[in-house]
Amino acid sequence: MAYITCCDLALGYDGETILRGLNFQVDPGDYLCIVGENGSGKSTLMKTILGLRAPMGGSITTGDGLTQREIGYLPQQTLVQRDFPASIREIVLSGCQGRCGFRPFYNKEEKALAARNIEKMGLKGMEDRCYRELSGGQQQRVLLARALCATQKLLLLDEPVSGLDPVVTEEMYRLIDDLNKKEGITIIMISHDIAVALRRASHILHIGHSVFFGPRDEYVKSAVGRLFLSEERGGEQA
Repeated sequence: MAYITCCDLALGYDGETILRGLNFQVDPGDYLCIVGENGSGKSTLMKTILGLRAPMGGSITTGDGLTQREIGYLPQQTLVQRDFPASIREIVLSGCQGRCGFRPFYNKEEKALAARNIEKMGLKGMEDRCYRELSGGQQQRVLLARALCATQKLLLLDEPVSGLDPVVTEEMYRLIDDLNKKEGITIIMISHDIAVALRRASHILHIGHSVFFGPRDEYVKSAVGRLFLSEERGGEQA
């Protein structure tokens, strides 16, 4: 049974619809990359899946026992967030808030979960360091550890390597691959890098002037995929 099912979905904000008739589903274990032109509604779609925006039409449903609280989210960072004056431990622990209910404190299990995710992201021994003093790549790993405290099922990642150098970018993609392939966590990732999407994703959702949803190999053969790929390559050559 699918984790996420979108039926005839319409997206928009401020009363304006930017996309209509969107249909796709995300099954357990999928690695879905969302691609498309700038301004096509990729981040709006992700916020709608998270319940942060209401659909303009159609529906989004969750299944296979997934609840909204079991979705981990790594948003694009703002300059204010990058300067946040908290420790690594404090930020990662905050990912457990959905588990606390009305408790005003974190219990032993939640603290242990945060410690495991800090170690998983290669940050053990740095727990008391201030977030604002970290490199961009380290900050993203902190936020990924935080997102993992919310889920062992589904991660939503909004351009998680934006602004990172090539070496750190590859490290981040490797971590995401391991979460998907070794731990079975389903990934939905917005990416502006179509080459990465075609190399790593199991499925592609292309939104914009045209829409495609399906396996990666079918996207490459589709009219939507061929046109977008030719435009991207033309832009790189220019």
